[in-house]
Amino acid sequence: MAIFDFLSGQFIDVIHWTDDTRDTIVWRFERHGHEIKYGAKLTVREGQSAVFIHEGQLADVFSPGLYMLETNNMPIMTSLQHWDHGFRSPFKSEVYFVSTNRFTNLKWGTKNPIMLRDPEFGPIRLRAYGTYTIKVVEPGLFMTEIVGTDGEFTMDEVSFQIRNIIVQEVSRALASSGIPALDMAANTAELGKLVAESISGTIKQYGLTLPELYIENISLPPAVEKALDERTSRGIAGNLDDHMKWKAAEAMGKGGTMGDAMGAGMGAGLGMQMGGMMMNQGGAGPWGQQVQPGPAAAAPAPPPPPVEHVWHIAENGQTKGPFSKAAMGRMATEGSLTRDSLVWTAGQDGWMRAEDVSELAQLFTVMPPPPPPPPPGA
Repeated sequence: MAIFDFLSGQFIDVIHWTDDTRDTIVWRFERHGHEIKYGAKLTVREGQSAVFIHEGQLADVFSPGLYMLETNNMPIMTSLQHWDHGFRSPFKSEVYFVSTNRFTNLKWGTKNPIMLRDPEFGPIRLRAYGTYTIKVVEPGLFMTEIVGTDGEFTMDEVSFQIRNIIVQEVSRALASSGIPALDMAANTAELGKLVAESISGTIKQYGLTLPELYIENISLPPAVEKALDERTSRGIAGNLDDHMKWKAAEAMGKGGTMGDAMGAGMGAGLGMQMGGMMMNQGGAGPWGQQVQPGPAAAAPAPPPPPVEHVWHIAENGQTKGPFSKAAMGRMATEGSLTRDSLVWTAGQDGWMRAEDVSELAQLFTVMPPPPPPPPPGA
């Protein structure tokens, strides 16, 4: 009798799992020979499920609670073991604990840019990244479809496949959304929900669900972002003439020369005005020569000539320039500037056709006189 008591004591009578990690989804209860005592206690904590595998076959799945492993609460196992009333022998089964908690802050991102046609910019490339949450909702299905006989299954072993599914759906959603790239930041929540719903049907076959998916950022290529920043800077600068004058004054305030100021944007007119003032006051000229003061009753310097407009040209979604009026005339002669070319200058309300700008329209009307007639007898 003592020997029987000793042998029966070698079998497991308490089965439980305390998870001390943050990424373990499945953990197998280890026991040599997988022998479990009939009538043993099974403790399944909140956020867990226990899956019994008997001779390679899914037997029972237990939700959170305390169980006595007996005939009345193990109907499938009872039919597999062919237990009769009063049968108390140990049985051999593998017990897997499956975590049903949410695994949060999992990362996803596009490895390669997504090609799409933007309503404003035309063909562009976008990158996107974010986070998602995953949860096991059918432990038995997850065991049979994904885990198999792995004794300890972590989140890393399944996240790679989930990320591939997410990237595929994100690419499809962005390409078919029709939302301009500049407006996507305001629609990331809706896009995330759309992607999560599209993925749910696929990962449901694995016993998983995707409670949350967040798109944290959608970015353009660096070259496009640089061009966009330059365009924004031009808009912030406002009136081009005022901006150039301010930059010139700032350069002189930092100890720069008059040449620095003119190079920073003062313009030829302001430079001539300053030169006239120096002629009247005496001192060194802009190139270092000595300038004698003029007569005390000298007439005041004439006002500076009007600043010549400079023009920008829009072509194939890009901005070229600035060009002087003389340069615009040469371009009109060469044919690179046409009547339908879109142009803009400081103070002008938006882009206009070159033919509709009075200052440029004459470039297309000035024609050379007819050639002289050939000499007699030629």
